[in-house]
Amino acid sequence: MEPIRAIERALAVVIAAGMVACSGLDDGQPEPHRMPIGRATPGITAAPFGTAAGTPVQLYTLTNQHGLVAKITNYGAILTELHVPDRNGTVADIVLGHERLDGYLAGHPYFGAIVGRVANRIANAAFTLDGTRYALAANDRPHHLHGGTRGWDKVVWSATMADTPAGPALELTYASPDDEEGYPGAVMAKVVYALTTANELRVEMEATTDRTTLVNLAHHSYWNLGGHDSGTILDHELTLFAGAYTPGTPLVPDGRIEPVAGTPFDFTTAKPVGRDLTRTGLSPAGYDHNFVVNGDPNRLRPVARVRDPKSGRVMAVSADRPGVQFYTGNFLDGSAKGKGAAYGRHAGLCLETQAFPNAINVPAWRDQVTLRPDQPYRHVMVHTFSTEP
Repeated sequence: MEPIRAIERALAVVIAAGMVACSGLDDGQPEPHRMPIGRATPGITAAPFGTAAGTPVQLYTLTNQHGLVAKITNYGAILTELHVPDRNGTVADIVLGHERLDGYLAGHPYFGAIVGRVANRIANAAFTLDGTRYALAANDRPHHLHGGTRGWDKVVWSATMADTPAGPALELTYASPDDEEGYPGAVMAKVVYALTTANELRVEMEATTDRTTLVNLAHHSYWNLGGHDSGTILDHELTLFAGAYTPGTPLVPDGRIEPVAGTPFDFTTAKPVGRDLTRTGLSPAGYDHNFVVNGDPNRLRPVARVRDPKSGRVMAVSADRPGVQFYTGNFLDGSAKGKGAAYGRHAGLCLETQAFPNAINVPAWRDQVTLRPDQPYRHVMVHTFSTEP
């Protein structure tokens, strides 16, 4: 089938490009240790996961040859589980989420979803494009957040499974009609999740439009490398390859770019997430800020590195977007319950690679989110897993 061959070709090209792009980069971090895991039969399977507004929903299970397991549903293109071993080979699910579709349908804080058409916030829920003013849903009053009342995290995507030489992959597509959530233009979106032989979870996002519009997709998993039910992420050690951030008022960037040196936003050297948590100025305390990733914004390059000292699990993130939103689950309050856990404040952290929030309302940033018919959108994000003593 042509979609499957297309996935195989895309994976081969992107993996080769990523190896070239990241070769020779010195991120100053110690070499990861090989994961103490055995071999497994790789592949991808599908099972019923319920219905959303009368539409059948599936849950897909991807297993790589080393035994890593990812579960993804075509409702919201959500990563529901990711099972990864620790330094001793003990496997845990390291993403927050729900075991049943009902948990997602009842409302959730974007656990594991692909958010769009525009991720993050647009100030005062409005923008002007090519001389026309557009009003959007103020679903994070007074601002617009993650695509609106019914963003792409709340729709059923079409799915195609593939077993490729690089590992199992799932292609998800969604046709967004003109004026959906107030945005101009019909957009065809595609997301490919792949669990590779290199212990990577790759997320490749693409979009095309028939009319000038806005697109900024982001993958919104909440990570806890100790296990989704293991408590907080405050002792996780984080490095961000970002020498600057975009302050705002307080959660919506206003166009300034400021250095992180000497501030609580300095993660250029690894430090515990909780060390400066109360100095960010947010209430509840925590991080919910966009960082300016070092290097060429169109090139796959290191974005972040997270290490859980208790389990030894390490996650390295690379991407080809200009920014990354670092969020520490400040608004989790225990009311979100999934997979046998009640997720309290700081139970997980998000690293959402993206264009800068509110870019359309900042003249110097507008091109980051403006999508035209002759300029397809592409965004590659790679999570690489390893362990350390």
